[in-house]
Amino acid sequence: MNREDFNMLDKDIIYFDNGATTLKPRILSESISDYYNNYSANAHRGDYDISLKVDMMYENTRELVKKFIGAEDMKQIVFTNNATDSLNKIIFGYFKKHLKKGDEILITKAEHASNVLPWFELSEDIGIKVNYIKLDEHLKVTLDSVKQAITPNTKVISLAHVTNVVGDVRPIKEIISLAHQYGIKVVIDGAQSVPHTHIDVKELDMDFLAFSAHKMCGPTGLGVLYIKKDLINDINPIIFGGGMNASFEFDGNREYKEIPYLLEAGTPNIADVIAFGSVINYLSRIGIKKIEEYEKNLRKYAIEKLKEVPNIIIYNETSESSIITFNIKDIFAQDLAIYLNKYNICVRAGNHCAKILKDELGIKNTCRISLYFYNTTDEIEKLVDVLKNPNIKNEII
Repeated sequence: MNREDFNMLDKDIIYFDNGATTLKPRILSESISDYYNNYSANAHRGDYDISLKVDMMYENTRELVKKFIGAEDMKQIVFTNNATDSLNKIIFGYFKKHLKKGDEILITKAEHASNVLPWFELSEDIGIKVNYIKLDEHLKVTLDSVKQAITPNTKVISLAHVTNVVGDVRPIKEIISLAHQYGIKVVIDGAQSVPHTHIDVKELDMDFLAFSAHKMCGPTGLGVLYIKKDLINDINPIIFGGGMNASFEFDGNREYKEIPYLLEAGTPNIADVIAFGSVINYLSRIGIKKIEEYEKNLRKYAIEKLKEVPNIIIYNETSESSIITFNIKDIFAQDLAIYLNKYNICVRAGNHCAKILKDELGIKNTCRISLYFYNTTDEIEKLVDVLKNPNIKNEII
């Protein structure tokens, strides 16, 4: 689907590492070049035409993001460096002042480092407790497992909507509803879900949502933080400087701007924010529901074909997302990835930034293919043919 829009796909590669970052359509670089070549001014700082155009284009992207995820107000959309930065801004800008020693945070052992390490740091800093929701036999989170994990001390549940190794789609709406019955706030890592499925933050009643542009055909170094409307005036900045202040005096008196500018200190990533708006329009024209359905069918096909490979171990056959994690018996994951690279097939190998999942998965390193709408059944067949090679071990050695 839409393969003609991607220059990288003219390079005789099969790209199956979309969970790490997606390929970029030409419209992205064209939009970036347009900014740098034709109206390269700063944002929110000038009173001349090209600067005012920058302001308009920059805020237009904020409006597009708002519509894309179903937010109510542009103020709820904050531009950050990436999903990691978004999560840190939530954890240290909001929860550090609302939690106290002994309060409990619930995560899982399948979470990405970005949704684990900041909580560990906050635990060390103020004495909160980080505990884990149990995963079932398929390494999934169920509503029952969340219910069982909640205690009177639980104040936050912080989960990926879709995990980046197991690829399970969590029942986020039900989890959020349950959490709110107990007065528990919910943080959602949407890095692996927003690019692939329709998200309506208002319908889901999300408190906080973090995601990255580069995993949805957008630029690297740009993320989004969504904040629920009744929480936007209760979050502190963790970075201070130009752009986020209204005024300050020599004696230390200062006045800061409101959200979202409060959390966007310094010259922003202007070109990429503007270009991300072009990408959102591009994805909207394709249709996120169309993308979701296409990937669903492609994954089903991939699972069926991969099961033909001798000695393959598929760790998440029953997961619903476009992520498939596997190994070949007696072949080290990185060696397999290097072998596939000989055939211009790009996959991810390692622990995928989910380093404590090994406690549940029973193995540290795996290979991962992660699909997007420009992948095809022909590419899957090529992958399977290469994996079926009867001399695969000899080629690796």
